[in-house]
Order: sequence, then structure tokens, then C-alpha cells
Amino acid sequence: MPFTIAIDGPAASGKGTLSRAIAEHFGFAHLDTGLLYRAVGRRVLEGVSPIDAALALRAEDLAEDGLRTPAVAQAASKVAVIAEVRAALVDFQRAFARRSGGAVLDGRDIGTVICPEAEVKLFVTASAEVRAERRWRELIAAGHDVALDDVLRDVKTRDARDMGRKDAPLKPAEDAVTLDTSALSIEAALAEARSIVEARLR
Repeated sequence: MPFTIAIDGPAASGKGTLSRAIAEHFGFAHLDTGLLYRAVGRRVLEGVSPIDAALALRAEDLAEDGLRTPAVAQAASKVAVIAEVRAALVDFQRAFARRSGGAVLDGRDIGTVICPEAEVKLFVTASAEVRAERRWRELIAAGHDVALDDVLRDVKTRDARDMGRKDAPLKPAEDAVTLDTSALSIEAALAEARSIVEARLR
């Protein structure tokens, strides 16, 4: 029986970590929908048009190395504002969401556009400063030489673009539960999210 968990939120809010942990705990499939846009963004950086890249996207493209770089992240944010790109990726996401055995999808418009009928909707957020430091630490650990101020600027720029786009802007669904992880450990955030899902499963 399909059971969909939609987890939305801005960059580095903790939604990816939370989504993977929730999927593992309940034995559900997981899709980081941001990877779809990163895969398209990477093709655009290679010279492919955004719409052609979206139409040609394959599941195996999501497993490629190099999708987590700052350049690809910015390219992903730029292609995500293109309505035709979003439309091309909708069917892929909806089919995944209603697969048997349960699914967790994380992104920016899952609860509002992709899966408005999801059984559970979470909006995971944190302050821009906290999110920038998290992303900065990830990048440093991966060997990137970046300044925290630059990462904070990128986070705020991306927030403005994601929240201000005309098509499927980043915002909580009306019936989503907001989870602010600014002052929460991963364990505390996971415990809270898990209790929300368990209540719906009952």
C-alpha cells in the first residue's frame, strides 16, 4: 500500500539527513529530488539546454559523482525556476512517491506541488546562519576551499531564488508540520519526525 512522506525545506536545513534516516527506519524508499535538478544543472554546465537535459534524465544520472559541488548546486537552483524543466520531472517524482512499500521524498515543492495528497508532510527549516555553517563544514570536509561568508551569501541567494520563483516556490504546505532544526541535534530532530510519522501510520 502506498504511503508517502513529503519533506520540504531550504538548503542545508537537515531535510536530506532526516529523510534518509526516516526512510531507513521505516523501510521506505528514498528520493532526494534535489538530485534531479542537480543532474540537470550539471548537464547545463556541460552545454546542454535545460529542457533537453530534463527530458533526457535517467535514474542512473542521479548516481553520478560530482553532483554535490557548489557550482552544480547553483546551476540546479537556476534550472529549477524554469517551468518546463519542473514539468518534465514531475511524472518521475510522482511515480516514485506512489510506489508500493512507502516512499520518502525530500525537496522544495513535494508537499505543495508534487505530492499534495501525501500522508505526512514536514517542512524542515533552520536559520540561514546555521544552515550556512552546516554547508560550509560539509564542503570543507569534502576538500573544498571556501569561506563561510561566501557560503552564507550563497545560501541567502538561493533562498531568495527558491522562495521568489513564480512556479512552485519554496513554502510550507498548509497542512505541513514545521520542524525547526536550528537548535536540535540530528537525534532529536529524527525522534520528533519519527513520532509524527508513527502517529499517521497508526
